[in-house]
Amino acid sequence: MRFFNTAGPTIPEDHYHIDPLTRVDWQEITTLIDHKRYFLLHAPRQTGKTTLLLTMMEVINRKAKYACAYANIEAAQAARHDVDSGIETICSAVAGSISLYLGDEALEAWFRTGPGAAMPAKDQLFQLLKHWTLTSRKPTVLLLDEVDALVGDVLISLLRQIRAGYGQHPAAFPHALILCGVRDIQDYRIHTKDKEIITGGSAFNIKAKSLRMGNFTYEECVELWKQHTQETGQTFEDAIFPELWEDTKGQPWLVNALGHELTWELRKLRDRTLSITFPHYQEAKENLIQSRQTHLDQLVAKLKEGRVHRVIAPLLANQTEEIRFQESDLRYVYDLGLITIKPSIKISNRIYQEILPRALTYGTQYGIPNQETARYVKEEGKLDTPKLLQAFQQFFRENADSWIERFDYKEAGPQLLMQAFLQRIINGGGRINREYALGRGRTDLLIEWPATEQGHFGPVQKVVIELKILHKGLESTITKGIEQTKAYADKAGAEESHLVIFDRTSNKSWEEKLWCKELEGIGVWGC
Repeated sequence: MRFFNTAGPTIPEDHYHIDPLTRVDWQEITTLIDHKRYFLLHAPRQTGKTTLLLTMMEVINRKAKYACAYANIEAAQAARHDVDSGIETICSAVAGSISLYLGDEALEAWFRTGPGAAMPAKDQLFQLLKHWTLTSRKPTVLLLDEVDALVGDVLISLLRQIRAGYGQHPAAFPHALILCGVRDIQDYRIHTKDKEIITGGSAFNIKAKSLRMGNFTYEECVELWKQHTQETGQTFEDAIFPELWEDTKGQPWLVNALGHELTWELRKLRDRTLSITFPHYQEAKENLIQSRQTHLDQLVAKLKEGRVHRVIAPLLANQTEEIRFQESDLRYVYDLGLITIKPSIKISNRIYQEILPRALTYGTQYGIPNQETARYVKEEGKLDTPKLLQAFQQFFRENADSWIERFDYKEAGPQLLMQAFLQRIINGGGRINREYALGRGRTDLLIEWPATEQGHFGPVQKVVIELKILHKGLESTITKGIEQTKAYADKAGAEESHLVIFDRTSNKSWEEKLWCKELEGIGVWGC
């Protein structure tokens, strides 16, 4: 039976799948090809780019108007600034792909043992594509994948050889060409071995357009998962699907990975007679977040980059003042799939909202001493939130300055430290949901704690904790914070709410900063 795909191109015979052509403007792509254009197609990692390109090649060749070949040139990344090695690797990949997909073995022979083998690297790709086009009975279309994986002089040579051949197309160079990668070419910052920085736009100024591949729609998420029901008879509780959408916003790897976690990694659900319920889904989501799979680790690794830091830090710090982002930074982080820009700048989905602060505080969380979950659980199984917040106040007093200094994201230090402290406790049985968006002036935390009584699960205890930094007057901050906390608690259906206000004023004593009172049914805490 088919299964959810979490690695490599989708194979329709093996995997549940959505037609990738529905996620791009296929009419625009075919028009660009017909008009002999060279253009870009980009999307974040593991969104189905390779699957799309292979499908495009199959459809184009089936129509028999063009000779179309797909080639993955990522292997040339290892060459870095070694142009001879890098271009030879690229030519080998292109010639091998043309042989494989079009049956043109003559071109591969020309490259490996014929005149192409003696061509200098600075001209070798140009001559290979020229020879292919001149000997092909149909106009040629080339799809190059993982272009922005290349480094330095190899990437510059690739772009310039294609640009040099563009003037001879379509008679003696490919009729149309698509470069595919994570980023738009204008965001390439190519460092040469001589320390020169060249932008992709200047090295490849023949780009007609740049297209972005979209995520699944809500309907496609449902359709994909219901293919499992059609295949196996195993059903999903309807309440799962709205949560799946909010957790992933249609990010294809996340949608597939959650499906795989539910239907395979949760071993009890391999019994296809069992219906998949919402608690099963929550368990699978938490398992996926904690798994630190490659897709998630790749995103986390990007947090160390300056361009990413400049965008993500204000979000995590819930800054309210106007932020003047560099357009190139925003575009880069958007292309990575970490944020959405419209209608507002925010982290892309709830799973990313969860993993980013966890990753930034992972070492801190497990370095917090003497904080065991059982200490904060009442006899009836409920979480004792006031006791937990009192303990945090003392911990914050003793450790704030030294621990915050360790964070890469010091701007969000107080919020991150509190989340690390809470995560240390809540990992013992519950979960924390987080919400961030630029300009809201707060971080929303929702703790869900499954209370137990006499060994049986009872109702889920929901606790809202709002985090705010004191920027203006304390009274106005409290008034606004209570209003926001009430609204979020109502939205979340929480029966308990707290507002935590961090005062970073340097000349105040801890006795002035640390306090607690109840206002309008909400616990208000100073830190």
